[in-house]
Amino acid sequence: MKRWIKKAEDNAFLAPVVTYLQTNIGILLAFIVLFTALSFATPNFLKADNWINVLRQITTNANISIGVMLAIIINGIDLTVGAVIALSGSLCAKLIADFGVSIPVAVILGCLVGMLSGAITGSIITFTRMPPFVVTLAMQNICRGAAYLVADGKPIRLPLEAFEKIGTGYAGIIPLPVIYTAILLLFTFYILNKTKLGRHIYAVGGNREAARFSGIKTYRVEIFVYTLSGFLAAFSGIVFAARMASGQPAVGLGYETDAVAASVLGGASMTGGVGTVGGMFIGALVIGILSNGLNLIGVNSFWQYIAKGLVILIAVYIDMFRKRKERF
Repeated sequence: MKRWIKKAEDNAFLAPVVTYLQTNIGILLAFIVLFTALSFATPNFLKADNWINVLRQITTNANISIGVMLAIIINGIDLTVGAVIALSGSLCAKLIADFGVSIPVAVILGCLVGMLSGAITGSIITFTRMPPFVVTLAMQNICRGAAYLVADGKPIRLPLEAFEKIGTGYAGIIPLPVIYTAILLLFTFYILNKTKLGRHIYAVGGNREAARFSGIKTYRVEIFVYTLSGFLAAFSGIVFAARMASGQPAVGLGYETDAVAASVLGGASMTGGVGTVGGMFIGALVIGILSNGLNLIGVNSFWQYIAKGLVILIAVYIDMFRKRKERF
């Protein structure tokens, strides 16, 4: 077995696959176990329609998990994502429904609001050195309040076919939100693995002071990460609003929990410097099929919250155990 692995590592084509499997073996095994258990528990789980539904449902979590994972890699966290989803979706719907703004312009403005929120969050964290948890928690409340103000506290109905297609359209048999997510995952993979910025992101998370002394503009890296996270959350909010044909200020509650769970399950370390796009996506997939499977079995939403909480605890414990093992 070791001989076969060594040969595969020396092969230029197979080496990335071997590295991926070695890096994410834990979460891949968890996925296989969960998949097998749910396949036996309910026959509807394996149906093609259900899997298309699962893929569409995990797109929002996968999108915002990209931003949260990047924040975790730089030894931070982003708790604003759920509130930014509500703000951008409500703002986009408001601009189109009440002010007659064209759909493309409204989408751009919605994304810009998310980016502005992220840029402010990143700037406060990097220039004041306040804990990211506190800053993003405060910004979460600000964005949530802004969403309620924009929507006047109630959903903004927008039954406009051209807008709905953003979230419900298909390219062949593939839902458009799945394609958006695939593009965002590939973009982030390229940034992290093929660019100098990606190396700087890992360096800042590994040791911020060492990165600063080596000439890396750490403040730029941190602001970029939070701005990108804001954009991803805002874009997800607009796609979600299009799918629901309405901007809803109450949407997104608890989404940050799922995003943190997907990131940590996928191998991102809460102490910074570690995390991969591939691992995070499998983490999001595990969260998605867990929710889907529990729904199919008939487990009520209250127990689902408990199940997800336990999953997060187990993931963080595994991360701590892995760190201790590396230390000794």
